[in-house]
Amino acid sequence: MENKILVETSARHIHLSDEHIEILFGAGHQLTVKKALSQPGQYACEEKVTVKGEKGELKMSVLGPARKASQVEVSLTDARSIGVKAPIRESGDIAGSGACTLVGPCGTVELAEGVIAAQRHIHLTPEAAADLGVADKDVVKVKLDTARPLIFDGVVVRVSDKFAPAMHIDTDESNAAGASGVVYGSIVK
Repeated sequence: MENKILVETSARHIHLSDEHIEILFGAGHQLTVKKALSQPGQYACEEKVTVKGEKGELKMSVLGPARKASQVEVSLTDARSIGVKAPIRESGDIAGSGACTLVGPCGTVELAEGVIAAQRHIHLTPEAAADLGVADKDVVKVKLDTARPLIFDGVVVRVSDKFAPAMHIDTDESNAAGASGVVYGSIVK
């Protein structure tokens, strides 16, 4: 395998627990698939939620399927603009993270923690990881092939046979690198 990894921009979004889906959208509500995402089994939903902080609010897309805990993923610019704490974390690491209020058409949830800026990361299958000479939880540097080439440090490798190979960065990072359209990156050794 050539040392090229598809790089995708992960815009602000929210993952919801079953409990919070029912509070926000009504008892028995099931998320409505809008479109499949690049990672197998993941999808963007028709549903949107308003996320409120101390200084403002943002309307965010819900991603499915439901998770065991609700998690809001924003860029650092988003966090500052609405006045929420958003530590840089791997997905699922929400202990002690930022708080916010979630508003849906049927109810409101006070989220005591769960707001993060996602750590930049690469999803790889075991085969792709072996081809690239990396392992689960390795931290690597990746150079983006853009008009404004940029090397991202602190990129966490995540390996699972349930993944499709792709690197995820947030909108701030994407804008800094001038990324648009189909973008690839290379692990810098």
